[in-house]
Amino acid sequence: MSDLLESIDALAGHLKAALAAPLPGVEAQLLMSPAPRRGWKPNLFPDDCRQAAVLLVTYASSDGPRLVLTQRREDLPDHPGQVSFPGGEIEGDETHVEAALREANEEVGLDPEVVEIVGRLTSLHVPVSNFVLHPVVGIARSHPHLAPEDAEVAQILEPRLTSLASHDEQGLERWQRPNSEPWVPFFHVGGLKVWGATAMVLAEFLAALGAPPAAWTPGQTSD
Repeated sequence: MSDLLESIDALAGHLKAALAAPLPGVEAQLLMSPAPRRGWKPNLFPDDCRQAAVLLVTYASSDGPRLVLTQRREDLPDHPGQVSFPGGEIEGDETHVEAALREANEEVGLDPEVVEIVGRLTSLHVPVSNFVLHPVVGIARSHPHLAPEDAEVAQILEPRLTSLASHDEQGLERWQRPNSEPWVPFFHVGGLKVWGATAMVLAEFLAALGAPPAAWTPGQTSD
Protein backbone atom coordinates (compact mmCIF):
# COMPACT_ATOMS: atom_id res chain seq x y z
CA MET A 1 0.00 0.00 0.00
CA SER A 2 3.00 2.34 0.41
CA ASP A 3 2.96 3.40 -3.24
CA LEU A 4 -0.65 4.53 -2.90
CA LEU A 5 0.26 6.92 -0.11
CA GLU A 6 2.53 9.04 -2.27
CA SER A 7 -0.41 11.09 -3.53
CA ILE A 8 -4.13 11.34 -3.03
CA ASP A 9 -4.52 11.08 -6.82
CA ALA A 10 -2.85 7.64 -6.80
CA LEU A 11 -5.10 6.54 -3.94
CA ALA A 12 -8.23 7.83 -5.67
CA GLY A 13 -7.33 6.06 -8.91
CA HIS A 14 -6.67 2.78 -7.14
CA LEU A 15 -9.93 2.93 -5.18
CA LYS A 16 -12.00 3.71 -8.27
CA ALA A 17 -10.60 0.63 -10.00
CA ALA A 18 -10.77 -1.63 -6.94
CA LEU A 19 -14.35 -0.69 -6.08
CA ALA A 20 -15.49 -1.16 -9.68
CA ALA A 21 -14.09 -4.71 -9.70
CA PRO A 22 -15.50 -7.62 -7.67
CA LEU A 23 -15.27 -6.49 -4.06
CA PRO A 24 -13.34 -8.29 -1.29
CA GLY A 25 -16.80 -8.75 0.30
CA VAL A 26 -17.73 -11.03 3.17
CA GLU A 27 -14.34 -12.78 3.19
CA ALA A 28 -12.69 -9.48 4.15
CA GLN A 29 -15.46 -8.49 6.58
CA LEU A 30 -14.97 -11.76 8.46
CA LEU A 31 -11.38 -10.80 9.27
CA MET A 32 -12.72 -8.33 11.84
CA SER A 33 -15.96 -10.05 12.78
CA PRO A 34 -16.57 -11.14 16.37
CA ALA A 35 -16.71 -14.91 16.60
CA PRO A 36 -19.33 -16.10 17.14
CA ARG A 37 -21.37 -13.20 15.71
CA ARG A 38 -24.85 -13.92 17.00
CA GLY A 39 -27.79 -13.32 14.70
CA TRP A 40 -25.67 -12.55 11.63
CA LYS A 41 -25.57 -14.54 8.41
CA PRO A 42 -23.42 -13.26 5.54
CA ASN A 43 -25.39 -11.71 2.68
CA LEU A 44 -28.70 -12.22 4.47
CA PHE A 45 -30.84 -9.06 4.78
CA PRO A 46 -34.14 -9.52 6.68
CA ASP A 47 -37.26 -8.09 5.07
CA ASP A 48 -37.95 -5.87 8.08
CA CYS A 49 -34.47 -4.33 8.32
CA ARG A 50 -33.90 -0.59 8.16
CA GLN A 51 -31.55 1.05 5.66
CA ALA A 52 -28.58 3.25 6.58
CA ALA A 53 -25.63 4.75 4.72
CA VAL A 54 -22.17 5.51 6.09
CA LEU A 55 -19.35 7.52 4.56
CA LEU A 56 -15.73 6.43 4.48
CA VAL A 57 -13.95 9.62 3.47
CA THR A 58 -10.19 9.72 3.07
CA TYR A 59 -8.40 13.04 2.75
CA ALA A 60 -4.90 14.18 1.88
CA SER A 61 -2.62 15.36 4.69
CA SER A 62 1.07 16.18 5.05
CA ASP A 63 1.80 12.79 6.64
CA GLY A 64 -0.33 10.66 4.32
CA PRO A 65 -4.04 10.03 3.75
CA ARG A 66 -6.32 9.93 6.78
CA LEU A 67 -9.80 8.55 7.39
CA VAL A 68 -12.67 10.23 9.25
CA LEU A 69 -14.33 8.39 12.15
CA THR A 70 -16.54 9.56 15.01
CA GLN A 71 -16.94 8.54 18.63
CA ARG A 72 -20.45 8.56 20.07
CA ARG A 73 -21.12 10.40 23.32
CA GLU A 74 -20.85 8.33 26.49
CA ASP A 75 -24.24 9.48 27.80
CA LEU A 76 -26.25 8.09 24.89
CA PRO A 77 -28.60 5.16 25.57
CA ASP A 78 -27.53 3.26 22.43
CA HIS A 79 -23.92 2.29 21.65
CA PRO A 80 -22.38 4.83 24.09
CA GLY A 81 -18.75 5.68 23.39
CA GLN A 82 -18.48 3.46 20.34
CA VAL A 83 -16.57 4.46 17.21
CA SER A 84 -18.32 4.57 13.86
CA PHE A 85 -18.28 6.18 10.44
CA PRO A 86 -20.37 9.31 9.86
CA GLY A 87 -23.76 8.06 8.73
CA GLY A 88 -27.31 7.24 9.61
CA GLU A 89 -30.73 6.17 8.41
CA ILE A 90 -31.71 6.81 4.81
CA GLU A 91 -34.61 9.24 4.54
CA GLY A 92 -37.39 9.25 1.95
CA ASP A 93 -36.16 8.62 -1.57
CA GLU A 94 -32.51 9.45 -0.87
CA THR A 95 -29.85 7.43 -2.61
CA HIS A 96 -27.13 5.80 -0.52
CA VAL A 97 -24.68 8.51 -1.61
CA GLU A 98 -27.07 11.35 -0.78
CA ALA A 99 -27.79 9.94 2.67
CA ALA A 100 -24.11 9.34 3.47
CA LEU A 101 -23.14 12.89 2.46
CA ARG A 102 -26.07 14.45 4.34
CA GLU A 103 -25.29 12.53 7.52
CA ALA A 104 -21.59 13.42 7.32
CA ASN A 105 -22.52 17.08 6.96
CA GLU A 106 -24.89 16.89 9.93
CA GLU A 107 -22.49 14.97 12.18
CA VAL A 108 -19.05 16.44 11.42
CA GLY A 109 -19.77 19.50 9.26
CA LEU A 110 -18.25 17.93 6.15
CA ASP A 111 -19.05 19.96 3.03
CA PRO A 112 -20.42 17.53 0.41
CA GLU A 113 -18.91 19.69 -2.33
CA VAL A 114 -15.34 18.72 -1.32
CA VAL A 115 -16.01 14.97 -1.52
CA GLU A 116 -15.46 12.93 -4.68
CA ILE A 117 -17.38 9.65 -4.50
CA VAL A 118 -15.20 6.80 -5.79
CA GLY A 119 -17.38 3.77 -5.11
CA ARG A 120 -19.13 1.59 -2.56
CA LEU A 121 -18.30 -1.39 -0.38
CA THR A 122 -20.36 -4.48 0.45
CA SER A 123 -23.57 -3.87 2.40
CA LEU A 124 -23.63 -5.32 5.91
CA HIS A 125 -26.52 -6.31 8.17
CA VAL A 126 -26.16 -5.30 11.84
CA PRO A 127 -28.40 -7.64 13.88
CA VAL A 128 -28.37 -5.64 17.13
CA SER A 129 -29.99 -2.60 15.45
CA ASN A 130 -31.51 -4.42 12.45
CA PHE A 131 -29.93 -1.88 10.11
CA VAL A 132 -28.32 -2.69 6.79
CA LEU A 133 -25.28 -0.47 6.35
CA HIS A 134 -24.44 0.70 2.85
CA PRO A 135 -20.82 1.96 2.91
CA VAL A 136 -20.00 4.80 0.49
CA VAL A 137 -16.35 5.69 -0.19
CA GLY A 138 -15.17 9.23 -0.94
CA ILE A 139 -11.96 11.23 -1.37
CA ALA A 140 -11.17 14.81 -0.37
CA ARG A 141 -8.13 16.39 -2.03
CA SER A 142 -7.20 18.40 1.05
CA HIS A 143 -8.01 18.46 4.76
CA PRO A 144 -11.70 19.39 4.95
CA HIS A 145 -13.11 21.55 7.72
CA LEU A 146 -14.48 19.18 10.37
CA ALA A 147 -16.23 19.85 13.67
CA PRO A 148 -18.64 17.79 15.79
CA GLU A 149 -22.07 19.10 14.81
CA ASP A 150 -24.43 16.36 15.96
CA ALA A 151 -25.56 15.96 19.57
CA GLU A 152 -24.47 12.32 19.37
CA VAL A 153 -20.82 12.99 18.40
CA ALA A 154 -18.28 13.26 21.22
CA GLN A 155 -15.20 13.65 19.03
CA ILE A 156 -13.83 13.20 15.54
CA LEU A 157 -11.01 10.72 14.97
CA GLU A 158 -8.68 11.05 11.98
CA PRO A 159 -6.29 8.07 11.89
CA ARG A 160 -3.69 7.66 9.18
CA LEU A 161 -4.34 4.82 6.76
CA THR A 162 -0.85 3.49 7.42
CA SER A 163 -1.70 3.16 11.11
CA LEU A 164 -4.98 1.38 10.42
CA ALA A 165 -3.21 -1.02 8.07
CA SER A 166 -0.48 -1.86 10.59
CA HIS A 167 -1.00 -5.23 12.23
CA ASP A 168 0.57 -3.71 15.35
CA GLU A 169 -2.54 -1.53 15.66
CA GLN A 170 -4.93 -4.49 15.50
CA GLY A 171 -5.85 -6.69 18.46
CA LEU A 172 -8.04 -9.52 19.70
CA GLU A 173 -9.79 -10.08 23.03
CA ARG A 174 -12.32 -12.44 24.53
CA TRP A 175 -15.33 -10.58 25.90
CA GLN A 176 -17.91 -11.64 28.45
CA ARG A 177 -21.48 -11.38 27.16
CA PRO A 178 -24.77 -12.89 28.39
CA ASN A 179 -24.77 -16.51 27.19
CA SER A 180 -21.69 -15.90 25.06
CA GLU A 181 -17.93 -15.29 25.26
CA PRO A 182 -17.06 -14.02 21.77
CA TRP A 183 -13.60 -13.35 20.44
CA VAL A 184 -13.58 -9.72 19.32
CA PRO A 185 -10.97 -8.35 16.89
CA PHE A 186 -10.47 -4.59 16.86
CA PHE A 187 -8.38 -1.66 15.63
CA HIS A 188 -6.56 0.66 18.03
CA VAL A 189 -7.50 4.28 17.18
CA GLY A 190 -6.74 7.20 19.46
CA GLY A 191 -6.77 5.08 22.60
CA LEU A 192 -10.11 3.53 21.63
CA LYS A 193 -11.09 0.15 20.20
CA VAL A 194 -12.91 0.05 16.88
CA TRP A 195 -14.85 -3.21 16.62
CA GLY A 196 -18.06 -4.77 15.35
CA ALA A 197 -19.70 -3.56 12.15
CA THR A 198 -17.38 -0.54 11.86
CA ALA A 199 -14.30 -2.77 12.02
CA MET A 200 -15.82 -5.17 9.49
CA VAL A 201 -16.47 -2.38 6.98
CA LEU A 202 -12.99 -0.99 7.60
CA ALA A 203 -11.51 -4.44 7.01
CA GLU A 204 -13.03 -4.57 3.52
CA PHE A 205 -11.82 -1.04 2.80
CA LEU A 206 -8.25 -2.01 3.74
CA ALA A 207 -8.54 -5.20 1.71
CA ALA A 208 -9.51 -3.08 -1.32
CA LEU A 209 -6.28 -1.15 -0.72
CA GLY A 210 -4.29 -4.39 -0.70
CA ALA A 211 -3.69 -4.25 3.07
CA PRO A 212 -6.22 -6.59 4.72
CA PRO A 213 -6.14 -7.06 8.50
CA ALA A 214 -4.34 -10.05 9.95
CA ALA A 215 -6.25 -13.32 10.06
CA TRP A 216 -6.72 -13.87 13.79
CA THR A 217 -6.97 -17.25 15.46
CA PRO A 218 -9.29 -17.55 18.50
CA GLY A 219 -7.11 -17.85 21.58
CA GLN A 220 -4.44 -15.57 20.15
CA THR A 221 -4.94 -12.67 22.55
CA SER A 222 -3.42 -9.28 21.86
CA ASP A 223 -3.10 -6.03 23.81
